[in-house]
Amino acid sequence: MSEKSINAGGLSRRTLLRLGAAGGAGAALVAAEGWGGPFLAQRGLLSADGAFAASSTKLGDLLFYTEAFPTSPLILKPFDDMLTIPKALAPVSKSDFSSWAKPPGPGVGQQNSLVNERHQIWPYTIGYPDPIVYKIDVLLRAHAFTNSKVLPIDAMGRPTVSFDDQRKSYPAGTERSLPFSTIYGFNGTFPGPMINAEYGKPVLVRFENHLDENPMYLDRQDFGSPDWSFLTHLHNGHTAPESDGNPHYSMTSGPKRMGYLPQMFVDNLYLNWPAGGDDHEKQSFFWFHDHRMDHTGSNVYKGLVGLYPIYDPKYGMDMGDERQGLHLPGVRKDNSDGSFDVEYDIPLAFYDTRLDDGVTVHKDVHDGMGEFPAAHNPAKHPEWWGKTFFKHFPNHGFVGDIFTVNGTANPVLEVKRRKYRFRFLDASVSRIYEFKLMSSTQGPKSSASLGYIGDELEGQYRIEDAQQCMKFTQIASDGGLLPFPITRDSFELWPAKRREVIIDFTRYQDGTPTTKGDVIYLTNVMKMPNGRMWSNSSRFLPDPAYRVPVLKFVIGDDAPDDSQIPAPQMPLRPLPPLPGNWKNLLDNRLIFEVERGSLGGEIEWLINGKPFEPSTVATSLLNKAGATPLAQQKKNSFNLWEIRNGGGGWVHPFHLHMEEHRTVMRNNKDVTRGDPSHPDDVSREDLVALDPGEAVIIYRGFRDFVGPYVAHCHNLAHEDHAMMFGWEITP
Repeated sequence: MSEKSINAGGLSRRTLLRLGAAGGAGAALVAAEGWGGPFLAQRGLLSADGAFAASSTKLGDLLFYTEAFPTSPLILKPFDDMLTIPKALAPVSKSDFSSWAKPPGPGVGQQNSLVNERHQIWPYTIGYPDPIVYKIDVLLRAHAFTNSKVLPIDAMGRPTVSFDDQRKSYPAGTERSLPFSTIYGFNGTFPGPMINAEYGKPVLVRFENHLDENPMYLDRQDFGSPDWSFLTHLHNGHTAPESDGNPHYSMTSGPKRMGYLPQMFVDNLYLNWPAGGDDHEKQSFFWFHDHRMDHTGSNVYKGLVGLYPIYDPKYGMDMGDERQGLHLPGVRKDNSDGSFDVEYDIPLAFYDTRLDDGVTVHKDVHDGMGEFPAAHNPAKHPEWWGKTFFKHFPNHGFVGDIFTVNGTANPVLEVKRRKYRFRFLDASVSRIYEFKLMSSTQGPKSSASLGYIGDELEGQYRIEDAQQCMKFTQIASDGGLLPFPITRDSFELWPAKRREVIIDFTRYQDGTPTTKGDVIYLTNVMKMPNGRMWSNSSRFLPDPAYRVPVLKFVIGDDAPDDSQIPAPQMPLRPLPPLPGNWKNLLDNRLIFEVERGSLGGEIEWLINGKPFEPSTVATSLLNKAGATPLAQQKKNSFNLWEIRNGGGGWVHPFHLHMEEHRTVMRNNKDVTRGDPSHPDDVSREDLVALDPGEAVIIYRGFRDFVGPYVAHCHNLAHEDHAMMFGWEITP
């Protein structure tokens, strides 16, 4: 499908954003005359001045989008479906990939199917062996979030009418089985495959696009990249730009467009080599996800999520064997196919979704751009009842009302009486979670049965008598193992962030032993009615009534356990040292402010007053040295960057590609020794958690590679509407 056909009859989003930043009225007039004229003309707003004489909210309601969301049907038997525990993907044998028509390799033209790129560093350059090769196909498939019957309800929690794919209606009170939702999946699953990697053993993944193939005749609905392209980013792998999967690279090199089209492939090379060859820089849990420009959120929401734990075999420190090194929980099994699995070491990908009710109007700026002509929006879609609902263009961000773990809503996991390592990942578009381990005598009750309505129905179930019963021992953040473990009553998980914890299922926090059959609920206590920010959490106005169970643990039999909980102040991964004179760099720091533009809605999400332009490098705001430097860094240099939240009552999870950082200042305060409100600031991270109005200064390196990268908000509704900037490493 050509770009021209996709946007026929409409105004491209990139043009709208660019014109909007320069002069919103002009862009609005073009859009209005093109496809919104009848709406505005009837209201006397069809003029360059009049188009924005209306408030941005009213204009959005009239023209761009409808701020309405469906209420998902109620899952009647939660915590019956077993948690999916991913198995490690098997690599491709050398004999098999050598026979490919275009085998991977270090030569010119051997990086993608377009034969126009090469890998910047092949493993032999750094003394590493040839990469282990994997093959992952990007496929159109179907997915079930639950096997439970559901009861269709409305926003008041009352039984309501439902529909099937033939638009046949079913009366209120009819229990239904959910239809399968259409996904784009790595190897056709959600989440996609898990690659268990190791430092010192490079990995090459061939991602091949088959999204044009529809063997199950699935309805693609009205979200996902409209040209069926993809772009895979290993978040936050230390990789060269051609394997980083970022649009600053892809728009100028490689595909020279927003992503790789159907039937194209790209070989992403992950060296599994720490930045600068420094062991201090090793990480422990990556994930890979789509990064296609303008449609990252919709492609991730549609299922393009994969897992990539990475182990450190050096001195047996953290290799998935609890008998060695740090003795972290895990029993490793090396498989005959070249992969390995680690029992008692479980990744947990959290994702909130919302299912269509068949009566909510789909109205979005993307419809006016002609991206999804088959949907004939604005329209209601009773044929999509029970399937995933997505809104690209919400005024307040996008959050779902069903919480899932590893692709299943309200799963249950039977655990042995021993210690486990859990790797938490927030794969949601906008939602932030805060987790506690809680017990309950009465068990979960549906929010609807308790009289809650509207946004209070999110999560579907509550445990009224919940009490904290266990604590977490946090051992890692998104930048890898912590310098020392942290005992946590609860922890926040922001979009794209990872947290690794040990849970001891042999005893409760008061020392009482657990018994077989005991139940513990992983519980979300952060209320976030929309994508702007939380309304209640432990840090801000805790709501004792908001205790939403997400995952049910059932205590099983005893099991051997050679693992240990690291002692307080026990060194896990020492931090790379800060230079003693780092404060001398403050005046020359680069400054980037994330902000909402003047047009309202999500028409403008800007950085330093400008939307993302994929072919340019951003410019810093004026610093104390009186300079506005370009976002360019010399290879193997280090610097301070400041990220500011421009306000408006939003939180922003801000992500910088390629290397991790250390937070050195938050709101003009030195936090190198820690910050109680952000305890992970003491670690290395790849994502800056910005509370409303905050300013954070980070210290990081720019090592080993040259070329273009990006930094962006990981609230994916913001990223997709231009809250991103390009930067680069120069020789």
